[in-house]
Amino acid sequence: MKHITLAMLISLSTHFAFAQDTTPQKDTTQQIVQGRTNSKEQQTKPYVIMISIDGFRYDYAEKYQATNLLRLSAEGVKATAMQPSYPSLTFPNHYTLITGLYPAHHGLVDNSFYDRNRKQTYEMKNRDAVEDGTWYGGTPLWVLAEKQHMVSASYFWVGSESPIQNTRPTYSYRYQEKTGIDNRIQSVVNWLKLPEAQRPHLITFYFPEVDHAGHSYGPESAQVKEQVKFVDESIGKMVKAVSKLKLPVNYIIVSDHGMAAVDTVHLIQLKDMGLKMSWGGEKMMFYSDDTAKVNAAYAYYKSHEDHFRTYRKGEMPARWHYGAEDKFNRIGDIILVPDAYYVFAQPKKKEQHIGHHGFDNNLTDMNAVFMAWGPAFKQHQRIGTFANIHVYPLVAKILGLKIEEPVDGKLDVLAPILKRQ
Repeated sequence: MKHITLAMLISLSTHFAFAQDTTPQKDTTQQIVQGRTNSKEQQTKPYVIMISIDGFRYDYAEKYQATNLLRLSAEGVKATAMQPSYPSLTFPNHYTLITGLYPAHHGLVDNSFYDRNRKQTYEMKNRDAVEDGTWYGGTPLWVLAEKQHMVSASYFWVGSESPIQNTRPTYSYRYQEKTGIDNRIQSVVNWLKLPEAQRPHLITFYFPEVDHAGHSYGPESAQVKEQVKFVDESIGKMVKAVSKLKLPVNYIIVSDHGMAAVDTVHLIQLKDMGLKMSWGGEKMMFYSDDTAKVNAAYAYYKSHEDHFRTYRKGEMPARWHYGAEDKFNRIGDIILVPDAYYVFAQPKKKEQHIGHHGFDNNLTDMNAVFMAWGPAFKQHQRIGTFANIHVYPLVAKILGLKIEEPVDGKLDVLAPILKRQ
């Protein structure tokens, strides 16, 4: 079959971490919104440091003996796993964690997608799009906090660089991978040393390293083990440094998805049917205003399924909360989904990465991690697998923030891990 040509692509982005360092200036300066303070009421609230370890599969801590994470979570809460939302990709799931909404409801339906109404493409490597707050639906936790006069900070998180609802975290950084971990940890400590009026009560923090290694070398590799150790030691350093401040700090450790080794030999090749396309190794989306073209392409792909499945938007499995629930009209008219551990060939790319995510979120290998400890949490708690939409109301409850718009997550799911307040 004919390969899809580069010119046809909306984007050739890989989803190998939101982390690809494409900031031209590599701006390492702290961004501060002046004039913000905690209200008197918010100054009495506890603190939450929410840490995402990109691509940290649910079993990595035990598999690679992440001693600090295992010790700290043993003192608090550890889930069997946390199920990502579909698609199990970086941008959709980081934004789900911070909004409590499924991707189809908050608008980041993929790492790259086309918006029919705007007639524009969102691409995670496009700084203009990433920093344009009008692409983002929902109310991120830092927006919720700031609007209720609670100061927030972010050392990287999807959406934190954008004025969503005209609101950024009070303290933040543009994404880059130049700043060393010790300096990043020190920034967190410095934030928590600020006077009460300026001190952030919500801090988000992000590690890209495990995901990078998983893509390049696969989840069973020595390189992933090494990066798990790096992250584990770094979190140990952070906890030790922050503990000296004697503040009521709660830690929530999450990841956006897992990782799986894929078949890099039998790549799925597709015929070009002349539609606008958003490419992904684990999902292809096609768009067109021409109904006849859509019908012809659908019929062709449906009759040539070979290790993939063909869907119209309204036909996707209901458990994904995806196609039929497309609030922003950004999901393709046709969606191709590969079978587990198969990937679509990327045009003009000789080397295929060993590790992938983005597959059906029911696959165990796609599961993420959830750990938590601190004064708000019960001790020595083990819980089953739950969906990541429920983290948002948990954090809001700990910080005493009022959720003012409907979200998909439910406090009842994780309320049992909290001490009575």
